[in-house]
Amino acid sequence: MSGDNVVLARNTEEAPQSDRHAQTVAFSHYNNISAQLPIDPETGELVEGGIFEQAEQCFENLEAIVESIDHSLNDVARITVFVRDIRDMDVVDEVYRAFFTTYVPARTVMAVAALPMDALVQVEALLTNGEGTIPNEPQAGDLVKYVNNTHNAPYDALSSQTVAFSHYNNVTAQLPIDPVSNQIVVGGVAEQAAQCLKNIKAILTSIDVPFDDIVKVTVFLKNLSDLDAVNDVYTRFFPDSGIARAVAYVPARTVVEVAELPMHALVQIEAVVSHGDGTPPQEVEARHGLIIEANDTDAAPTSPLSTQSVAFSHYNNISAQLGVDAASGKLVAGGVAEQAEQACKNIKAIIENVDHTMEDAVKVNVYLKNIDDLSAVEDVCARYFTGAPAFRAVGTAALPMDALVQIDAIFGNAEGTPPVK
Repeated sequence: MSGDNVVLARNTEEAPQSDRHAQTVAFSHYNNISAQLPIDPETGELVEGGIFEQAEQCFENLEAIVESIDHSLNDVARITVFVRDIRDMDVVDEVYRAFFTTYVPARTVMAVAALPMDALVQVEALLTNGEGTIPNEPQAGDLVKYVNNTHNAPYDALSSQTVAFSHYNNVTAQLPIDPVSNQIVVGGVAEQAAQCLKNIKAILTSIDVPFDDIVKVTVFLKNLSDLDAVNDVYTRFFPDSGIARAVAYVPARTVVEVAELPMHALVQIEAVVSHGDGTPPQEVEARHGLIIEANDTDAAPTSPLSTQSVAFSHYNNISAQLGVDAASGKLVAGGVAEQAEQACKNIKAIIENVDHTMEDAVKVNVYLKNIDDLSAVEDVCARYFTGAPAFRAVGTAALPMDALVQIDAIFGNAEGTPPVK
């Protein structure tokens, strides 16, 4: 029956609409919500006012989308907040508390170089979807959401360290904070990267999940020139186990430069983790009953630090793609449209290598050197991602290889990963 799940895209007039992206795209037990700008759905323009009014409009749009599909904000598993100025987070948090009054999801926060429409804030969410997406066969929808915190990692009253639902575990992005002192660790970016990964490992250990169950990592860097130092640390943590080392397993990965991070950190790391046990009333699988399927193809650029495609259960996580030609290992000639085209071609080669199509995409994330290039990149994406997936775009001051655009994606994986019942 797992093969019967379908991509379910929906929209409501109560939130801003796009003719290219769905507001909400569900597949199996998760619902991907497009990033919400502070747009008044009646006018199509940014709401009047400053950061408070803009943050409130973002969350109102998010709530309208969630309620339009008969869910509530208590079903949010992860929230991501992008601001132009990190100092605005105190105000954003004030708004946030008004919407999440009894439960707080996993959370990622950063300041970026630019946002669409010159907005001050943008908010996106990942929503649980207990009813599944099997046509005419809704599931009970009563899967339990597991929320856990440990004293061995930094605690934040505005986020849960880990939120598990069904076969995925969403971990709050970790800053390089020593959980004992609650301060940024002493040292430079290498020490900070190590602390971020230690915190993630402590969180996973607290719920009896091995580090090698991570399927996707996103590294947010204050300065992209620090990437080599971070990579040196990264290779000390991945692969983690003897089994993973035997097959040289590393998760899918995205690297992004940001304008600023909370507490003026130099690096922040986010992880998406497989959860083979599921959540009740699903049957508990053996720890490796459901397996991670990691795949690379020579038809797209490869890296020893990331796997192109990492599938677990009903989702397939794709590493970020630049406009790099796989044969030459160099950026393609031309401008942002040509680079976006190549990045999409790479994603297409990766997903077709595992017998899927671009129509299986449920979420697309775009990172732009110049936010003014967004329309040109959307034109390209619309030709490749024909199923109107959920969408998010942010501006960044720098991308690897001095690229103009970087794209990653999440795909539905209807057949699941063995054992299929």
